[in-house]
Amino acid sequence: MSEENKSTESVPKPPTASVFSMFGGKKPEVKKEESETKEETSEKSEKAEKTEKDEEDAPESPDVHFEPVVTLEKVDVKTNEENEEVLFKVRAKLFRFDGEAKEWKERGTGDVKFLQHKETKKVRLLMRRDKTLKVCANHIIAPEYVLKPNVGSDRSWVYACTADIAEGEPEAFTFAIRFGNKENADKFKEEFEKAQAINKKD
Repeated sequence: MSEENKSTESVPKPPTASVFSMFGGKKPEVKKEESETKEETSEKSEKAEKTEKDEEDAPESPDVHFEPVVTLEKVDVKTNEENEEVLFKVRAKLFRFDGEAKEWKERGTGDVKFLQHKETKKVRLLMRRDKTLKVCANHIIAPEYVLKPNVGSDRSWVYACTADIAEGEPEAFTFAIRFGNKENADKFKEEFEKAQAINKKD
């Protein structure tokens, strides 16, 4: 055997981490952490005591009153329904037919109402969206409007409206209005036709 091999065999290998752990090599680190946490706890308790002492020494603050910079007056919001009586109200979902896209687009979900003016006695249909209360349908229930059953549904009606003013200017739309059940759909048709009869009178 060569001298180089003998020298390498005689040199002891460095101990591995597992050997240190067997003989408690990592315990001093744990003790260090424990001592650090004890120091932190004592510091925290000292700070807490100091704050309590400061709070005790602090003088009582007087009751402070600030006058508002701007005073808001109560405003009565008008819905333009003040001179009308509700003849009928039911929850529904409204769609309008988009001629360019050749598809139905949702207009809104909410309460649809038939309102009769106290002086003119004319009846209009008004529908507002839930939460925002934005108007999505607003038109006189004209005698020439015809409610047709929507294909494949017994709780939906389709009709052509020549002058809906929900967006401001009168516009012509084809509407589909859908209800939660057949009973509500039938009641809507019945009340719609009653309103048409009222509006037919001069």
